[in-house]
Parts: sequence; C-alpha cells; structure tokens
Amino acid sequence: MKLYFAPASPYVRKVSVCAIEAGLDKRIERLTTDIYDPKSPVHDKNPLGRLPTLITDDTTVLFDSPVICEYLDAVGTGPVLVPPAGEARWSVLRTQALADGILDAAVLRLLETRRSANEQSKAWIEKQKTVIGRALDWLEKNAGSLEVSPTIGTITVAIAGDYLDFRFPGEDWRKGRAGLAAWHKRFAARPSMQETYPKDPS
Repeated sequence: MKLYFAPASPYVRKVSVCAIEAGLDKRIERLTTDIYDPKSPVHDKNPLGRLPTLITDDTTVLFDSPVICEYLDAVGTGPVLVPPAGEARWSVLRTQALADGILDAAVLRLLETRRSANEQSKAWIEKQKTVIGRALDWLEKNAGSLEVSPTIGTITVAIAGDYLDFRFPGEDWRKGRAGLAAWHKRFAARPSMQETYPKDPS
C-alpha cells in the first residue's frame, strides 16, 4: 500500500495510528507530498487534492481519513476500531465526527492566521475557537464514557488534543476539563500515539 502524506497533518496521523493498531504499518509506503504544489501527484489520484490518500495493494484509491481508517480496520489483524453494527458503531462514529470537527476548526483557524494581517477575519478565528470549546466541553461531560481501548473515536479525540497542543501551545485546552485531560494522558501514552506525534517538516 502507498500513502500520500504530510507529517503535520492530523488526518494523516489518524491513518498512521490506525495502521499501527491494525498491524499494517510495515506494509505502507509513505510518499511525502505538498498539496499546494499544482504538480503534486496526489492531484491525479484524488480529485479533491487532499491528504491522506491511500492506494491499496490492488491499486484502489481511497481518500478521506474515516474511509481509509475503516478500510485498514477491515483488512488488519488488530482490535476492532470501528464496530460493524449496533449502538456501539454509532457511538464510535459520533465521537469520531465530533473530534474531526475539532480538527477541522483548528485547521481553519490555523490557515486563517497564516493569511496576511489585513486579510484575516478575527470573527472567523473566534468562531472556530468557539466550536472547539463547545466540542471539548461536550467531551468533558462525557469523558467517563470514553473507552480506554482504541477505537476510531478515541483515536481521533486523542489526536485532536495533541493537535491543539501542537498548533496552539500557548492555550490550555485542559483547563476546567479534568476528566478529559486525565483520559487523554492515559490514551496518549499508547505506543501508536507516541510514535506518530506531529512534527513540522524540517
């Protein structure tokens, strides 16, 4: 399998963590690419021009981290990350969607701050901060139901916490959220999380 990736992408990290948990990490060749380069080969594979993009062993092209992660879960040999049916499945997918929303808002906020000062919208930045805060508050209220074992939901929540630390180190998302913070500390100690902590390309 081949994975088009960027080392700082939280969505790529989801795939990497799932690959490790599924016992497939050694089977994936990683191809670094810059999606902002019009000549990037990923544009020929994925019409959205986004990462992650996975090419399976039979050359099927998959894109969007939830799809890729569910594929890896289906073909891997590790613990079930996406329950196949019933209440457990909907709970896990809902948690993933919430945490993906945190990541989406964080990325939008980051990209806005990278625009020239006269083009930035403070209202837009504040909106994304508000979205993130509401989602974290929901997770805090439901921290007792977060599994200790890996699922696509818990993986995404833990990655969201790490990404906020990585991109906004001066802000403490843990303040007032002791339950979520304690859960995150335990989950982030997993080898799959430690091995994939985000970094900017050198």
